[in-house]
Amino acid sequence: MLLSYLRDRLRLTGTKYGCGGGGCGACTVMVSRYQPGTKTILHYSANACLLPVCQLQGAAVTTVEGIGSTKTRVHPVQERIARAHGSQCGFCTPGMVMSMYTLLRNTPQPTMEDIREALGGNLCRCTGYRPIVDGFRTFCSSFYCPACVFQGLPPQLFDQGDLLPLDPTQELIFPPELILMAQTEPQMSQRFIGENIVWISPVSLDELIQLKADHPQAPLVIGNTNIGPDIKFKGALHPIIISPTRVQELFAVTRTAQGVYIGAGCSLSVVKALLEGLVQELPEEKTEIYRALLQQLGNVGGQQIRNVASIGGNIVSAYPNSDLNPVLAAGSCKLSVVSKGGRKEILLNKDFLVGFGKTSLKPDEIVLSVFIPVSRKWEFMGALRQAPRKENALATVTSGIRVMFTEGSSVVKELSICYGGVGPCTVSASRTCAAIIGRPWNEQTLSEAYTVLLDEISLSPSHPGGKVDFRRSLTLSLLFKFNLQILHKLWEMVRTGSLLVQIPLWTVLYVIGYHKRLVNGQSVDDQVGRPVMHHSAISQATGEAVYCDDIPKTDGELHLVLVTSTRPHAKIRGIDVTEALQVPGVVDVITSKDIPGKKFRTFTGVDEELLAENEVSCVGQMVCAVIADTREQAKRGAAVVKIHYEDLPEPVFTVEEAMEKKSYFQPQRTIERGNVTQAFEEVDQVYEGEIRLGGQEHFYMETQSMVVVPSGEDRELRVYLSCQHPTYAQESIAETLGIPSNRVSCHVKRVGGAFGGKVTKTSAIACITSVAAWRSGRAVRCVLERGEDMLITGARHPVLGRYKVGFMNDGKIIAADLHYYANSGNTADESVLVVEKVLLHLDNAYNVPNLRGHSVACKTNLPSNTAFRGFGVPQSMLVTENMINDVAMKLGRNAEEIREINMYKEVSLTHYKFQFDPKNLLRCWDECKEKSDYDSRRQAAGEFNQKNRWKKRGLAVIPIKYGIAFSEGFLNQAASLVHIYKDGSVLVSHGGTEMGQGIHTKMQQVASRELHIPTSFIHITETSTSAVPNTCPSAASFGTDANGMAVKNACETLYRRLEPVRKQNPTGTWESWVKKAFLQKISLSATGYYRGHDLYMDWEKQEGQPYAYFTYGACCSEVEVDCLSGDYRTVRTDIVTDIGRSINPSVDIGQIEGSFIQGLGLYTMEELQFSPSGVLLTRGPSQYKIPAICDIPLQFNVYLLSDSDNPHAIYSSKGIGEPVLFLGSSVFFAIKDAVAAARAEAGMDGPFTLDSPATPERTCLACNTDFTQKIPPSRPGSFKPWALNIP
Repeated sequence: MLLSYLRDRLRLTGTKYGCGGGGCGACTVMVSRYQPGTKTILHYSANACLLPVCQLQGAAVTTVEGIGSTKTRVHPVQERIARAHGSQCGFCTPGMVMSMYTLLRNTPQPTMEDIREALGGNLCRCTGYRPIVDGFRTFCSSFYCPACVFQGLPPQLFDQGDLLPLDPTQELIFPPELILMAQTEPQMSQRFIGENIVWISPVSLDELIQLKADHPQAPLVIGNTNIGPDIKFKGALHPIIISPTRVQELFAVTRTAQGVYIGAGCSLSVVKALLEGLVQELPEEKTEIYRALLQQLGNVGGQQIRNVASIGGNIVSAYPNSDLNPVLAAGSCKLSVVSKGGRKEILLNKDFLVGFGKTSLKPDEIVLSVFIPVSRKWEFMGALRQAPRKENALATVTSGIRVMFTEGSSVVKELSICYGGVGPCTVSASRTCAAIIGRPWNEQTLSEAYTVLLDEISLSPSHPGGKVDFRRSLTLSLLFKFNLQILHKLWEMVRTGSLLVQIPLWTVLYVIGYHKRLVNGQSVDDQVGRPVMHHSAISQATGEAVYCDDIPKTDGELHLVLVTSTRPHAKIRGIDVTEALQVPGVVDVITSKDIPGKKFRTFTGVDEELLAENEVSCVGQMVCAVIADTREQAKRGAAVVKIHYEDLPEPVFTVEEAMEKKSYFQPQRTIERGNVTQAFEEVDQVYEGEIRLGGQEHFYMETQSMVVVPSGEDRELRVYLSCQHPTYAQESIAETLGIPSNRVSCHVKRVGGAFGGKVTKTSAIACITSVAAWRSGRAVRCVLERGEDMLITGARHPVLGRYKVGFMNDGKIIAADLHYYANSGNTADESVLVVEKVLLHLDNAYNVPNLRGHSVACKTNLPSNTAFRGFGVPQSMLVTENMINDVAMKLGRNAEEIREINMYKEVSLTHYKFQFDPKNLLRCWDECKEKSDYDSRRQAAGEFNQKNRWKKRGLAVIPIKYGIAFSEGFLNQAASLVHIYKDGSVLVSHGGTEMGQGIHTKMQQVASRELHIPTSFIHITETSTSAVPNTCPSAASFGTDANGMAVKNACETLYRRLEPVRKQNPTGTWESWVKKAFLQKISLSATGYYRGHDLYMDWEKQEGQPYAYFTYGACCSEVEVDCLSGDYRTVRTDIVTDIGRSINPSVDIGQIEGSFIQGLGLYTMEELQFSPSGVLLTRGPSQYKIPAICDIPLQFNVYLLSDSDNPHAIYSSKGIGEPVLFLGSSVFFAIKDAVAAARAEAGMDGPFTLDSPATPERTCLACNTDFTQKIPPSRPGSFKPWALNIP
């Protein structure tokens, strides 16, 4: 593929590997081709991971390095994303840059809709997308922000006045030699012969037909968006591949009076552009089918996929949930097919789409073109779908519905209803159509049709993909939605409550509110408190920033691939590596027996095997590792390792099963304030409820990566890795190899996202890689593929929360008893620490006088879960807030009223007897309600809900009180090392790792202030255990607090040393002082140290001071829910946070926004699914959906609380990396509020169950519409579900 060619052969590492399947956009490049017919240059973005190099003959490929660099000039696109603070960890940045660059090459002055479409195929896990859009919107002809009109213009986070101008005349020209080649050289067929595949590229239709006749089983590949992933992820074998990209007939477009013939090779982007032109040109009545197709085309993949995927390939792939096939089938479209036997036309219908991935095409037949007819008068077409994410997601259910009425009446003359996602292929509801044809289109007809449809489209409760009740209800509700459209078209009127009120998919309204709180008399050169750009943002935008896998390969370097268990619970009876060792290139297979030192790691008092030796306890547990000369050879070797198992009975997967078998990690934790049991007897009402919270994949953009290099002497190893805790990796490797820690040096340049997932698991994989390097004496590189990473490394703990709450009729909560059951997986990891933090935050912002909590870490046979941003707090507080919500529903009041009644109001003690002042918590709450205009919007939402039957709006305001620092006091220390060189430049080393949170940038600001020099003098090269030993993890939102104080300490020492020199020459320069100091033999190097807070928690006494201080915040979110499909849109979000005096507002606001969007994903869309045998089913961006650019709130306002100080941290700042994630639950509770409105209209009041994430499935079923009520429930225990209900 092009990606490996760029990275391995050409050493152009700016193009990143993110998923390998075209789902994340990290590998985006621009492809340019000369069109001899029109003598124009076509530019399009594409995923390098899917582009075969042999398909690029005659094309020019532009990578992020090609458009600009710090060595030549930085391109305006690169500059603006950096200046707008749109690059945090930076791993996704080159892909974002190339998507935008390609757009600008085609459209120098784009609209916001153009930008949204261009970036729709790019994922970012750090920023929340707002700053990326903020930077790129400056290319629009108008990027005025309407929100600023009523909010007052806030301080700008970046200066838009001196941006580099975009000059299209200065862009790279298309290589003239390629133009000359296209114009003069005759087209000749090409044949590329690889190790396992022969790639043939014909130039004529006759040659193509002959090739297909000679090799009928050979697939045709144009975009490689189907065959490519099948080969990579499913192990499909195709000895011969035919690529007809140069056969002109496949790209021809012919218009007739009856419709248009579109060449089967035309890309979906070309088809989209063509249909848009036809819609503009033809009368509206003739474009019904075209408009329906356009609606679906915008949902097929991201822009990069649409640019290369062909319409013919999309059709013949025959996916069950295809978006196009139901529309094409319902629209009576035809396919022109050719073969040696001649040419014919086939109607695209149920006789053509015959099964999963199967059509009626004969092996030697080729689809030449697709005929799409014009529509007729009184003919209407609809295309409706529901998907896990609004864009770039395969549909759950999709539909194409066409109706033809008898002229001048509502009597149905023709009807075609086709669905995707409810069978092995596109399904035609022919019996339902027959029940409607000949009858008037009215409520009675449709009511009877729903019954027929429900009987006609029936799914087994174990249907692949699950969501059976939801899918069946969607078949009904999508038909009803089509009915609403038809009523409007027939009678040209809007009946209150009938038509769905449409929210625009994309508007950009946002306010960034912060106050430039500078110290009195602060120098203009003092950078603390200013929105300084991320220190490596420019290099990240140019692709020059070096990540672990970008490190150049050393001579003789080997690649390591892990072999994992395929059984959830079994004894290992033997490991046969004979066949693996015979694979060419394979050097060795590493098993537990090869580990010279400790074979296990002990993190929280429980031993965890590095490689399973006698028994496996989950699918995905590491058993052995294969090392080979290339990664492909290592993969082949790993595939033939044979592990012989003896299954053990009754594996445990869910927390209920663990509770039944008392399968727990110890210790269990309990905490209590007051007398809960007695209080329950004295309250007006008691209510018991529960909520389930699913897990969350870290989905850092850079997968687990490391390179271990033996030095060749003194048993030394240099380890380069993407890790949050290099000291722990160092210790682990040393113990695994049985050598002292001083022989192992760990180096972390930067981390492409981590979120807690690169501590324990990274160290374990590093140990295995080090054993391989130790045994072979050669450098070994291990970079996990996305699917491997998700399978092996664990996720956020799923939790079952149960509660009993006692309250008075006025809303005051007197007693609460909460139980938390965390699904920890097969090893302890950090689970006990997580469930401890769960209990420490169960009060959130509420002063409940009698409060009891109990938490346990359940041991199951799923992959071990681990730390994740928030470390149990997002799970803990969701249960508490859901309890508050239930109390409100029992009393018939708004939840915000109950929250206010029960908040801490004055200096108080927490349930672990820690005193604090909630003043700023209350200020955040009040300001959030005020700035969000909550009261009037609450009233407006009520009015909206009264007028709209099928759309409901909901609001929620959620507070947070989040403890900062480690409750284990020894983890709060930090050290630093600062060198001043003779030229005046300064090198700072500290223990924190840069993973996008901007810690290096803040350390530069700290050093700049303390040394009184510009940040340009200061450099931070990496985090290394050789420079700063015994570091603590970069976690708990405490990195800046601890390391900042250590850097400050070192700089203060150096500045004091320079004082005599400064006094001798007060008018001198920094450089002159430094030179003079050296001549006077004054040390220009100093260590810094920060002891940290002496924090603790005594679980026996149930008291302590586990946190240094609290970060406060409040968030108001408003959503609009489609009750018929469960889809929602976040209309507006307002966040107010108290982060003290921000050291860097741009960095902190970026953390707030990114954390919120990650929380939105946790609570509303990200869903990990396991099979009944414990296999993770969601292993990549095609199955696991994180928020994309289409998911950010339509209006997103962030405010930093003014006049806030914090004496417990450096420069009065506060930690902010984790707290705001929980505020994403405001969207969850806003959805629940909207669902409650829908249920109330149906006569259902009181508390109800809505588990997290509030996916469209759960939301739709909770609305309990007429259509969901029609679905007969499956009897539990009568079937084997497709996926487990985790936790």
